[in-house]
Amino acid sequence: MHSPTDEQVHAADTFGAGRHLALQAGAGTGKTSTLCLLAGGTKRRGRYLAFNKDTARDAAARFPSTVQCRTAHATAFAALGHRYSSRLNSPRQPAWKTGQALGILRPVRIADHEISQRTMSHNVLRTVTRFCHSADGVLARHHVPRLRGLDAPADHRQFAELVLPFAAKAWADLQRPDHGVVRFEHDHYLKMWALTGPTIEADFLFLDEAQDTNPVLEQVFTAQRGHAQLVMVGDSAQAIYGWRGATDVMTGFDAEQLTLTRSFRFGPQIADEANRWLALAHAPIRLTGTTTIPAEVSSVDNPDAVLCRTNIGAMTEVMRLLGEGHRVALTRGGQQLAQLALAARDLKEGRRTHHPELVLFASWGDLQDYSAYDPAGRDLQPFVDLVDAHGPNAILAAVSELAEETHADVTVSTAHKAKGREWPTVRIGNDFLQPKDTDTGAKATNQVAEQVSDTDARLAYVAVTRARHRLDLGGLAWNAPAQQTEDR
Repeated sequence: MHSPTDEQVHAADTFGAGRHLALQAGAGTGKTSTLCLLAGGTKRRGRYLAFNKDTARDAAARFPSTVQCRTAHATAFAALGHRYSSRLNSPRQPAWKTGQALGILRPVRIADHEISQRTMSHNVLRTVTRFCHSADGVLARHHVPRLRGLDAPADHRQFAELVLPFAAKAWADLQRPDHGVVRFEHDHYLKMWALTGPTIEADFLFLDEAQDTNPVLEQVFTAQRGHAQLVMVGDSAQAIYGWRGATDVMTGFDAEQLTLTRSFRFGPQIADEANRWLALAHAPIRLTGTTTIPAEVSSVDNPDAVLCRTNIGAMTEVMRLLGEGHRVALTRGGQQLAQLALAARDLKEGRRTHHPELVLFASWGDLQDYSAYDPAGRDLQPFVDLVDAHGPNAILAAVSELAEETHADVTVSTAHKAKGREWPTVRIGNDFLQPKDTDTGAKATNQVAEQVSDTDARLAYVAVTRARHRLDLGGLAWNAPAQQTEDR
């Protein structure tokens, strides 16, 4: 363990003075060590809340015994969720069967689309999940997911009006502790607990990965302000789960805002690259690398990891690497990709698919047209191209060839799934595309800033900060300084 930095000492002093604290901790800046420093300086009793079970377990091994380390779900389970334990492990059943039990007995028609019982049922359950992630007290229209192909506001409104009564019925069913028709899941009792306005008994509370907190947990955490000292820690620039209901609660949190900016993961060259993306993400911090760590930004022939922007980009990379004879691992396996390939096979063979993303398309030709000509379908174009180039069976064969990470030459991952991880050498995948109408090099800085969304900049920041020793910019090389681009 290195001696604490000035920033870490300042955080410990602020905590010791009893003030609420929002600690912006950049990639590799030792946030857990800092929280241990805070907890070790007091005899008061604390709670550490994490979203991820592994994170909570690792923290428990490092924190003093005065701090209880748990996930938010474990905390909710102990308080209320245990009453529903007999329902938690009920067998999975198809959504249409659950829908049938709720009274969804026939398809409905909206505009030119027939919405099947299965699609209705699936979206009723997704509506309940979205409600559970929110801070809202009641189910509302904005909890109903949007269906691809049902894009007109009036069509979505009609769809929501059909879905909401069944969602209310599902939520009522979930309140019954002993039995019910809807499969009971962990997010359900977390929401029920939040709705009771719980008090967490502790002198201080640490909330880790605060930038990815669902509104439901933010609501519970901030409500403890009256009796407990609150410390949020995270990295606003790594807030990449907005599509999942998470919100960055850190920047607006009423507390002393402090930063950790010295990264112990990599040296100055990689820190400089990270800072380029932090600037584009309008982030509140910039990183300093550790000069004693050998790290460079240069091309890497055989990286330990290749990080892609999308699942489709990852699949393309997997097929290329397998074709070159590498043993390839895919983070969290290839189940999602296999499901997409099976859906493509159904459409190509003239059958409807039940895949939630593609359920409204009657044929492969319909999907090709939608991805090529409809702005809402542009993100599906790489998937369509991949299937047209290789065929669904080749994709399924590639998924079956994947190796475990421990036995692989290279791990392929999306940047989302690489969060919290690191590798000695990393190459960025080619699906991080340069915005249209921008030049490369220093003169294009303002142009790039206008064209790159905060979301894309944050994802790029996460990707480039996974490397410890060598970073190959790959698909992000267009944003490198002119000299660096010439050196490649």
